[in-house]
Amino acid sequence: MTLLSELDRVTPPPARRGRRPAAVTGGAGLGLGVGVLWLTLLVLLPIAAIVSTAFDDGIAGFWDAITDPEARSAITFTIGAAALVTVINAVMGTLIAWVLVRDSFPGKRVVEVIIDIPFALPTIVAGLVLITLYGPSGPFGINLVGTRAGVVLALLFVTLPFVVRSVQPVLIDADREVEQAAASLGASGFTTFRRVILPTVLPAVVSGAGLSFARALGEFGSVILISANLIGKTQVSSSYILKMIESAEPVAAASVATLLLGLAVVVLVLLDVVQRRTARRD
Repeated sequence: MTLLSELDRVTPPPARRGRRPAAVTGGAGLGLGVGVLWLTLLVLLPIAAIVSTAFDDGIAGFWDAITDPEARSAITFTIGAAALVTVINAVMGTLIAWVLVRDSFPGKRVVEVIIDIPFALPTIVAGLVLITLYGPSGPFGINLVGTRAGVVLALLFVTLPFVVRSVQPVLIDADREVEQAAASLGASGFTTFRRVILPTVLPAVVSGAGLSFARALGEFGSVILISANLIGKTQVSSSYILKMIESAEPVAAASVATLLLGLAVVVLVLLDVVQRRTARRD
């Protein structure tokens, strides 16, 4: 055995250093630049323009715009209706997703298609459909035009798919053996749902509900007809913004839009935090 081979045998291997991040190649750098430029043109610049307009008269002007009685009434109603819709969607969307994943029944494929209709249907058409069904000449004898219940119904229609489509993949990938093990140990159906199923689907429910809330905040087409835009009663924030634009008051319109934008950003950030924590836990 030579001296070099002996040294190789007794000398410990060098400690591994942390892996350096891969350098950005020319193609990847070009793709990143194009993506950032496209995002800037479509999203960042319009948002910056809205926020800048909202503060044209300073913070005091922004505050006066969002605390105007009509604006405050529209904002309060919009947030309240969006919150109610979010809660209903969290429950009913999870239930629908459960039925679609765990049950088999005639017409299941049709139901799958129907759930995605609000994504494809123009929202103004959705509003027209709702008026036809639940207006003064509707076949059910129920007139929801100009009522808060009608606005909530319209928001439920356009936000239905979010929770369903968020929860479905999680239920499909869920381990059924854990549920069977819990049942074999004597756990009731409710206990199994509360201790096994709910923790698994909860992040998806929260994610879908958050997207539903953000969508409901800015909905316009489906509610503009059925709400009748009654000031102080059924006027939503998007209708108020349109009114301010038509009245040549861009600062007031941009101020309310900026407030809604801030709420939506907060919701999306919270969703990202929940998803990151869930990924670390997994």
